[in-house]
Amino acid sequence: MQGTLSKLKSTLGDVVEYQLPVGDHLLPLNPLIGKKLTLTHTGSIFCDACGKKTKKSYSQGHCFPCMKKLARCDMCIMKPETCHYAKGTCREPEWGVANCMVPHYVYLSNTSGLKVGITRHTQLPTRWIDQGATQALAILKVKTRQISGLVEIALAEMVADKTNWRAMLKGNNQPIDLKEEASRLLPEIEARISELVDLYGEDAIERLDEEVVDIRYPVTEYPSKISSHNFDKEPIVEGTLLGIKGQYLFFDTGVINIRKFTSYEVTVEV
Repeated sequence: MQGTLSKLKSTLGDVVEYQLPVGDHLLPLNPLIGKKLTLTHTGSIFCDACGKKTKKSYSQGHCFPCMKKLARCDMCIMKPETCHYAKGTCREPEWGVANCMVPHYVYLSNTSGLKVGITRHTQLPTRWIDQGATQALAILKVKTRQISGLVEIALAEMVADKTNWRAMLKGNNQPIDLKEEASRLLPEIEARISELVDLYGEDAIERLDEEVVDIRYPVTEYPSKISSHNFDKEPIVEGTLLGIKGQYLFFDTGVINIRKFTSYEVTVEV
């Protein structure tokens, strides 16, 4: 099959089920573990937004003009605390209403260790799977993306807010008592939470009492040394598929981050 890549689709079960989107096709990946798989970049990249051919991909699959004008590519997506919707300067106000001015979760997860993160209310457990978390716990539900970012900043003073992707790929961490960590961390930011509630209203932040979600990935062998494939340097990525975790395919020849190559046109052979 041939088409442009999109990030891996996943379904939470006893073991995460993965599909590889290739154009209009969805290739089930779990049955292919242990088999040889070849991905060949045709040399073409097509913008994920406008569909035009582009020499280089920006912001995970966009051409340069779309990267400059679309709200999904603005810096506030990476740093939600900098949201400027209230100032009337959002690149796409309607998109902002639909994606940012909606409930978000603040969560703790076990990726390369204890981590704090945020995501839109419709993106659980997908967000956790995309990051390669083996455990996750939603601890707060907040009114907007900006508020979630402000809470995350406060928690990030005590716990990591980024994943060490190399450590994540080398295997599963020891289990963490995420509820105990939440009980330890939330009192430390109580004053900040109170300030945000005073500023944004009583319904701005809701404390949750959820159960920890455990996540298992279809991996037969973790790499002892991380070697990354890159379509910009090598058009053909092939080898025996050993597993999948986060947005990474594990081959016996190295790993590849599928999300990084969104909009790259490839042919796939099994």
